[in-house]
Amino acid sequence: MRRPIGAVLAAIVLLLSGCAAATDAPAAPPPDAAFDYQLGGGYEPDAAIAVVVRDRTDAPDPDRYSICYVNAFQTQPGEQDDWPSEALLTDEAGDVVIDPDWPDEALLDISDDAAADLVIDRVGNWIRGCGTDGFDAVEFDNLDSFTRSGGAITLDDAVAVARDLVAIAHDAGLAAGQKNAAEHTTVLHDEAGFDFAVAEECAAYDECAAYTDVYESVLDIEYTDQLPKPFAELCAQQDTPPTAILRDRDLARPDESGHVYESC
Repeated sequence: MRRPIGAVLAAIVLLLSGCAAATDAPAAPPPDAAFDYQLGGGYEPDAAIAVVVRDRTDAPDPDRYSICYVNAFQTQPGEQDDWPSEALLTDEAGDVVIDPDWPDEALLDISDDAAADLVIDRVGNWIRGCGTDGFDAVEFDNLDSFTRSGGAITLDDAVAVARDLVAIAHDAGLAAGQKNAAEHTTVLHDEAGFDFAVAEECAAYDECAAYTDVYESVLDIEYTDQLPKPFAELCAQQDTPPTAILRDRDLARPDESGHVYESC
């Protein structure tokens, strides 16, 4: 049956609108660009650096593609009391659930709709602030907090919240980066809409392909205290992204003790 001309015209309009939306999508970081991970405090990078990641409380680099770090699923160190108690995940005894590897970070409760709305509202404001400040993209840390929740939070909970945060980022003109959670890359890309990935130690743990099979742009940070082999050998591995860098665990500034920066 032939479609009415009005329906055909409407379909054409929708198709053109979809093309425009795709064209206007925030650009992910260049896939082969040299980058620096500056969460320990911003500083002037080497002239070859084209992409810089800094904390949301820091200023973006005005001359480079700048990514804003946001701890979206756990509290930042020293900031637990800044959150309403109902936004924090508690166990059966009523105690706040703490990340065992980061004892000053509490898990945010995204298993409950009301609590998840509190998280989305607050983190969403941070994301909008990143856009206003002039960042080009945002990365959401601790997507995998659900794996440390004792079953209280599910992957579906994380994907649902991530989807809302990615939408806020895109509305703010920011590309959205998946942080870690290698084994869930496909679902996070397909269902939450992430544009690129920021991976920690994917070469050391042989996880890089999980990201590079899905994203064109993958930023990998290896750390000096977790190298299973010399960094040059990690760089030579087939799946290691060309962007891979080596940093000290504390992400110290160049003028601070312990600073390390190498690139593949």
